[in-house]
Amino acid sequence: MNRLAGAHVLSVKQFDRALLEDVFGVARSMRVLVRSVGTADLLKGKVLTNLFYEPSTRTSSSFAAAILRLGGSVVPINDVHYSSVTKGETLEDTVRTLEAYGDALVLRHPELGAAARAAAVATKPVLNAGDGPGEHPTQALLDLFTILTEKLGVSPGSDTSTQRCLSGLRVALVGDLRHGRTVHSLARLLALYGAELHYVSPELLRMPEPLVRELAAEGARQEEHRELSEVLGAVDVLYVTRVQKERFADPDDYARVKDAYVIDETTMAAAPPGLTLMHPFPRVNEIDRAVDADPRAAYFRQMENGLYVRMALLAMVFGRAG
Repeated sequence: MNRLAGAHVLSVKQFDRALLEDVFGVARSMRVLVRSVGTADLLKGKVLTNLFYEPSTRTSSSFAAAILRLGGSVVPINDVHYSSVTKGETLEDTVRTLEAYGDALVLRHPELGAAARAAAVATKPVLNAGDGPGEHPTQALLDLFTILTEKLGVSPGSDTSTQRCLSGLRVALVGDLRHGRTVHSLARLLALYGAELHYVSPELLRMPEPLVRELAAEGARQEEHRELSEVLGAVDVLYVTRVQKERFADPDDYARVKDAYVIDETTMAAAPPGLTLMHPFPRVNEIDRAVDADPRAAYFRQMENGLYVRMALLAMVFGRAG
């Protein structure tokens, strides 16, 4: 049974291990489809609306590519500042208007909880593409899929292989953990499988305490660090995030922490040979471009995986797979 058919995708909390395996199984099929024939008519006639109140390159374009690859179409709304919002229209009214024109809605919004607000009034599926400093569930799914693909050499094939891969896996989440919705969602998924979580950030950008307590109550293994050198030689995955300038009220605070961690060739020389280096992008200067040539740098493969995972989610939400 496809548990995502007709459902909203708002938080990683709605995913258990069985559902994750279903999504990853469909994502593997989507990868084969794209690499062999390119497109299919699985979602012919379906219209997806991309409603983005914040700038986006990868998420908006990968959702658009996903629906197009599956034979559907997309209504892109990528600069809401020039829409009826400037006239005072509420999020709820915008959502109810746009769902009249399409079959599902992808929403990015700067406010925590905006996706849940949208889902509360929507009669069609809403997919959360990031709500302020809250969550980014589809990014976390593609991140987990990438970790499994990198560490297993192939995509996960069963819950047993996934559990074996992730249990005890040492993952360092680095950078802006306070505002980084990608790490909030990914930490929850990794904890579900018993991974060992290391939070590396300046004091000002620590992982939110409520999330740390939430995961601790579930038995997650978590450690906090201020220096990357404390964990660099002992982790399996290094997941780096940018310091989010747009979330800072005080420019001086941003200036103090923006260059707290920079991954360069010297850093990589001190890292384990089996390391997987990831980043959700966009990057500013936290990973030197010279590192791109390092085979351990997985972030462009990570982006490609985003297409397959979002194709899988759309196919499942529309009840055509899973």
